[in-house]
Amino acid sequence: MKISVAVFFGGRSTEHEISCISANQAIHALNREKYDVLPIYISKDSEFYVGDELLDLANYSSFIKNPASVLTKVAIFKDGNTVKVRPLKGLFKNEWRIDVAFPVVHGTNVEDGSLAGFLQMLDLPYTSCDVLGGAVGQDKAVMKDIFRAEGIPMTDYFIVYNSDFEENYSEYLKKAKKIGFPLIAKPANLGSSIGIEVIKNAREFKEKVNECLKYDFKVVVEEMITDLKEVNISVIGTNEKAKLSAIEEVTNGFLDFDKKYQPKGSKSAAKGAKTAAAKGASKGMASTARKVPADLKKKQKEAIEKIALQAFKALNAHGCVRIDFMIDRKNDKVYCNEINTIPGSLAFYLWKEVGLDFDKECDELISNALNRYARRSKKTYSFDTNILDSYAKK
Repeated sequence: MKISVAVFFGGRSTEHEISCISANQAIHALNREKYDVLPIYISKDSEFYVGDELLDLANYSSFIKNPASVLTKVAIFKDGNTVKVRPLKGLFKNEWRIDVAFPVVHGTNVEDGSLAGFLQMLDLPYTSCDVLGGAVGQDKAVMKDIFRAEGIPMTDYFIVYNSDFEENYSEYLKKAKKIGFPLIAKPANLGSSIGIEVIKNAREFKEKVNECLKYDFKVVVEEMITDLKEVNISVIGTNEKAKLSAIEEVTNGFLDFDKKYQPKGSKSAAKGAKTAAAKGASKGMASTARKVPADLKKKQKEAIEKIALQAFKALNAHGCVRIDFMIDRKNDKVYCNEINTIPGSLAFYLWKEVGLDFDKECDELISNALNRYARRSKKTYSFDTNILDSYAKK
């Protein structure tokens, strides 16, 4: 019997459309001889839908604002030892089971541990980070604090809190001046380079930070490397055993949202899914201009690989992640920038370079998920107690 794999994507996130692109790539990469694949679309209202229309990205612009007009709304629940997917209307005979969950979600309310928590409650194996890893990986402020505690090299930074920015503005400005301009400001809990601002001088500080605070309650303000080489590496595995992909060098400068995902000439993130389908930009992160392998000195390559494994373990990560690094060309120093716990396109373009095709990458993620679930199932999560009996006798 084939393994039933449910690919979860979408969600109430600013990266909703990007998740649709990444998931569509994974859906078509999964080997149909091994797996029954069930795409499960999470709407922007956090409702679950299934339907054949999910197999073709070109269909998405027709239902993304009103999925119920095209797709079938479903409930996901546990029935005995089986997790089932059932339509909320119509005949119940159209049920599906889930053996393994394959989250391909990006951003807040999904990638940040929210979906992992739901899957954990269902007692399902799943291919991504657990609740803690997803939450910490999404929150750049907490992530950086953990990396700093682990001795992972990073640029200087500080955190701005929405609650006291106006009251303590002068203190925040002092911190900014101490690091020195230019600076980078970014919302703590967003991805895909959404909301990132470059602060060129003290006059721009308040305006640019307030712009970031429109997206989040916390903002990371950090040193900007002006002569920058951006390189990325992916890690697959568990906190017990992991392996490394090839290293890429991004060759078209700082990757804002448009450079990562939009076709040339498109400026609106809100048009992401429609534009991608209509104009052929559905390659996601795989379409980014890059050099693989990156042009690195031996010591730089060794440092990146060592730090990547250290960062993966520090966050108790699982599944496939991408870790982004910065190299200061002026002094050749390597800095860890951030971890992406479910990277765009699942970084398949990096694994292909080391002989792991996308279908094999998916196989490995599913195998790791099942093995991790088996180990977790051996742990004790409950014990017999007479506490309720004692209350009943009062």
